[in-house]
Amino acid sequence: MAVWIQAQQLQGDALHQMQSLYGQHFPIEVRHYLSQWLEGQLWDVIDLENPQEEFKAKRLLDSLIQELQNKAEHQVGEDGFLLKIKLGHYASQLKSTYDRCPLELVRCIKHILYTEQRLVREASNSSSPVGGMMDSMSQKYQQINQAFEELRLLTQDTENDLRKLQHNQEYFIIQYQESLRIQAQLTSLATLPPADRQLREPTLLSKRATVEAWLTREANTLQKYRLDLAEKHQKSLQLLRKQQTIILDDELIHWKRRQQLAGNGGPPEGGLDILQSWCEKLAETIWQNRQQIRRAEHLRQQLPIPGPIEELLNDLNSTITDIISALVTSTFIIEKQPPQVLKTQTKFVATVRLLVGGKLNVHMNPPQVKATIISEQQAKALLKNENTRNDSSGEILNNNCVMEYHQATGTLSANFRNMSLKRIKRSDRRGAESVTEEKFTILFESQFSVGGNELVFQVKTLSLPVVVIVHGSQDNNATATVLWDNAFAEPGRVPFIVPDKVLWPQLCEALNMKYKAEVQSNRGLSEENLVFLAQKAFSSSSINPDDYRGMTMTWSQFNRESLPGRNFTFWQWFDGVMELTKKHLKPHWNDGAILGFVNKQQAQDMLMSKPNGTFLLRFSDSEIGGITIAWVAENPNKPGERMVWNLMPYTAKDFSIRSLADRISDLNHLLFLYPDRPKDEVFSKYYTPPLSKAVDGYVKPQIKQVVPESDSMLDADGDFDLDDTMDVARHVEELLRRPMESQWSGQQS
Repeated sequence: MAVWIQAQQLQGDALHQMQSLYGQHFPIEVRHYLSQWLEGQLWDVIDLENPQEEFKAKRLLDSLIQELQNKAEHQVGEDGFLLKIKLGHYASQLKSTYDRCPLELVRCIKHILYTEQRLVREASNSSSPVGGMMDSMSQKYQQINQAFEELRLLTQDTENDLRKLQHNQEYFIIQYQESLRIQAQLTSLATLPPADRQLREPTLLSKRATVEAWLTREANTLQKYRLDLAEKHQKSLQLLRKQQTIILDDELIHWKRRQQLAGNGGPPEGGLDILQSWCEKLAETIWQNRQQIRRAEHLRQQLPIPGPIEELLNDLNSTITDIISALVTSTFIIEKQPPQVLKTQTKFVATVRLLVGGKLNVHMNPPQVKATIISEQQAKALLKNENTRNDSSGEILNNNCVMEYHQATGTLSANFRNMSLKRIKRSDRRGAESVTEEKFTILFESQFSVGGNELVFQVKTLSLPVVVIVHGSQDNNATATVLWDNAFAEPGRVPFIVPDKVLWPQLCEALNMKYKAEVQSNRGLSEENLVFLAQKAFSSSSINPDDYRGMTMTWSQFNRESLPGRNFTFWQWFDGVMELTKKHLKPHWNDGAILGFVNKQQAQDMLMSKPNGTFLLRFSDSEIGGITIAWVAENPNKPGERMVWNLMPYTAKDFSIRSLADRISDLNHLLFLYPDRPKDEVFSKYYTPPLSKAVDGYVKPQIKQVVPESDSMLDADGDFDLDDTMDVARHVEELLRRPMESQWSGQQS
């Protein structure tokens, strides 16, 4: 529903506030007759503080006038005639008012629309159609923009008051000089004859008394103006601090949290453009207020009047400096994080950005940023402002970079493109902690000044935790440390404390996020999959999801202690499944062809009710990164009895020789993918095309998989151990790997 339709239903004070928005500067009739057009324009995309945006505003003004003229021309009848004249008059009036300052028209309309939306929202409860009109995000953005509009009006008001104070003070000084001149004339009377002195003295005394009385009154008035102005500045600074808290402590922290979860495969954190525009508006408003406070202090020094104003101005100046310091230091952020699993002697990149750099003209003297790797303990000491004596925990090559200003985007950033960790210095580990549980961080620091060296800032920011490895074999366990930290870190924590145990549903959310991202699939982990994982994690047989909702999993259970009867941890098993699926099974997982998270007993129960030749694919319980085929067929040892057969698990090595689809195609006794889909219907699009004919007299060898039919190849559980049988694929592979001379010695091709 259009805002104007709802605004017309306002009552009482809200209606009065809405009506007060209109006047000669923007008639309410224009709002009424052009309501749909006005609400359809992109007023928010115009930056009111950028003079280069004036042409956009001028285009909107011309369009508004054209719309009014078109509306006027379509009026007919007696009432239409009067409206036609009135709308034409409004078109001329708006053109005359805003033709030289079209940005002011945009400012006016934005203020009107924001205020109407606020009044409508406040008048409606959350269950009304209006309450559901805007989601919480757009409402928050509206509130932030409205607060900026209020700050703009307050700042304009204090600017006007400051000019008035300056004008009155200048006139006061002129009158004060006049009183000094009168006093000098009175003093000079002493040199005159008594008769002349008596003649002129009364007049001068009267004038002096009048001027001094005026000066006394005016001094009180000036003091009141100064106090009133200081109170207004206090109000502005309170609103500024509140707005800054919302932007820095809510929105920016939320962005950083999204950035951290993106490291686990969460959705992208989103751009910084809106945040930067807010921070730049904050910087501009803070700077304007700071300059006003400094001018007020200059006026006080120019004309000292006893009273509390000196202390008030000192407090205001201290407060505004704290506010701008918090803004600058908080908006020095890492836009692109370094890799959280960092291998030594390997190139890596990172980008840091100052969100207020362009607005504060920091780029006029481009600052340099330095990157250093520090330990968890050094990071703690840094945040406590303890002297770390410039300690580092390693050496990073190419760790200095100058911040560059990008005119097109208005961003000030430093892009580290060729960093490399040359060496790492590890600390003494605690208890059972391994090297892949030790966390480091990249410290980025710089120094720059604003306002012509008025203020100098030392800025620092820490990257997300980094785990340093020296060999690819450590990647698996290092990733576990990073996953746990990203998922369960609390905002504002002491580096880099995370809970030692978490609720199972919390871990499920993290695992699902990671799995979908790694496999690059919209098909995540189902509730059945998560129950299977819970059974594995807790050595449980329950199939009820509710039984696990209140259970907790410790870090040790996750990636320190091996699973019962295995030589690997829960995470190592899960990571192996992800790696195998990502590299070799992604299309089949996306097609739903792989059940995967099913144990041997479940597979048997599922298959025994299906026709012979029905099979399913499940991840191996006993081998990291393995997948096996289970199928139902006759028991050769007991005619008339059926049993479930299991192939020894395939690994990535097997699929690098022959794909899963081709292996399934090779096995003729596999007929239906569980529950009842013909296998060719599911897998044929992935089969390798038949080999071409011989070229130059050579025939290319073909690798094919077979499963022996002899019952001697079965173990007690009905499993084929292909290592001990005639797996033709592996046999041919070994032949092909032998040097040509040894295979065909004494023969000629």
